[in-house]
Amino acid sequence: MKKNVGTVDRFIRIIMAAVIAILLYSNSVTGTVGLVLLTISAVLLLTSLASGWNLPLLRLLKVRRD
Repeated sequence: MKKNVGTVDRFIRIIMAAVIAILLYSNSVTGTVGLVLLTISAVLLLTSLASGWNLPLLRLLKVRRD
């Protein structure tokens, strides 16, 4: 099965998630914008960590990655 996320892309996603987490932790971003950024950060982190996994959701949607 081919990976859908390259090494550089994974690294960039992790860095972006870390920057967003630092902004949230330092209270530079709060409120609705903070929640939206938190969601984006979680998605970036999960997609970078799950790049090589055969996700059950993909099987349910019958998405082939090969």
